[in-house]
Amino acid sequence: MVPNTQCNTFATTLGNTFTLTLPAPRADLTAAEAEAAMELIIAKNMFLTTGGELIGKRDIKITDLTTTDLYDPPLY
Repeated sequence: MVPNTQCNTFATTLGNTFTLTLPAPRADLTAAEAEAAMELIIAKNMFLTTGGELIGKRDIKITDLTTTDLYDPPLY
């Protein structure tokens, strides 16, 4: 089973975006906590990207990857 992923997308100084993808975010993670973490990353200038420094929050998403098996081939 593939866990959920959290994608944090930032704006950069060169007008690009940078996405930080984190596996298995906490089930009880709040929007305020996720935003605070992004703000800390920006304030501490934690990542150097080819698109420039991170300067703003663009998006935060948690993606749930679920697989539903609809068919199993017969065993011979």
